[in-house]
Amino acid sequence: MKTNYEIRYASHPEDAKSYDTARSRRDFLIEKVFAANEVNMVYSMYDRMIVGGAMPAGEALALEAIDPLKAPFFLTRREMGIYNVGGEGIVKVDNTTFELNYKEALYLGSGDRRVTFESKDASHPAKFYFNSVTAHRNYPDKKVTKADAVVAEMGTLEGSNHRHINKMLVTQVLPTCQLQMGMTELAPGSVWNTMPAHVHSRRMEAYFYFEVPEEHAVCHFMGQINETRHIWMKGDQAVLSPEWSIHSAAATHNYTFIWGMGGENLDYGDQDFSLITDLK
Repeated sequence: MKTNYEIRYASHPEDAKSYDTARSRRDFLIEKVFAANEVNMVYSMYDRMIVGGAMPAGEALALEAIDPLKAPFFLTRREMGIYNVGGEGIVKVDNTTFELNYKEALYLGSGDRRVTFESKDASHPAKFYFNSVTAHRNYPDKKVTKADAVVAEMGTLEGSNHRHINKMLVTQVLPTCQLQMGMTELAPGSVWNTMPAHVHSRRMEAYFYFEVPEEHAVCHFMGQINETRHIWMKGDQAVLSPEWSIHSAAATHNYTFIWGMGGENLDYGDQDFSLITDLK
């Protein structure tokens, strides 16, 4: 197996205004989330969130404590949310085994524990997408399925944004220190998410897009209300959204995305909205 990581530093919104396409993609887009028998991750200075993916294809992959953590185990001072977006998989936490099927999630609390990822079928490997943030205490591990989720149906087909928001690793379902994660599924014919756009001034957010057909793409919008930018993305890619940035997207096909947040507030509805007509 192989573990790859990189560090992404935070940026000031005034500086980000001057970024060209290449710089924006370098700082915010995470192009390679999955690769066979690799664990890939980005350590972001936005609320110290780690965004990554593990794709075991014939061997078990260990969640290693990367050097920036300065800790004996990855979860020593961290909590973690994991979604399986591939074939049937297994997450082992010391002597406890969790089986994760497609679109099922797992919360792991902090502590000195060994974590490994496995696939049940190497020819159809699991894809474990994860977010991790710092934790001040341990909360119990818990598997969460869509049946356990708090589901909000929002938008309309006429507005091209009919969607189901599955709030899964959130405070209404289980206790966490600061991590909040969920999965939003867009209905056929709908392409817009999170519109009107909003900002979480107390929380950063990461988006992971999947179920995007190979010949299609997602246009992710970010930046300030009056100074927006866009990043074109493919399926199985993630993007970082600073606390000062909007986060919204439109695509050439309906899709599903996983959102993850870290910061000082656990209230899902703590958002500062803008009018659609105010976007520039």
